[in-house]
Amino acid sequence: MDKILMLAVVAGLLLGPETLPKAAHYLGVGLRKLRAFADESTTRLRSEAGPTIDEVDWRKLDPRQYDPRRIIREALLDDADPPVAKPDRGL
Repeated sequence: MDKILMLAVVAGLLLGPETLPKAAHYLGVGLRKLRAFADESTTRLRSEAGPTIDEVDWRKLDPRQYDPRRIIREALLDDADPPVAKPDRGL
């Protein structure tokens, strides 16, 4: 809430009292169009993908859950009997 208030104050100072209502109107129109686009896209995705789209566990597909350090650490620690490299004795 603090950030929104700060943005409103900065917008008021930068745009001035004459252009601020016009800018707010255009922002509202843009947000309504964006919301309508998102709703239409969701509806279209559900209609084209069928009922199986609701069965997908989207949390498994979230790329933010993958920490490369954790993946490497688990891969290294999961090896119960790691392969031993043989020294190269030359040709």
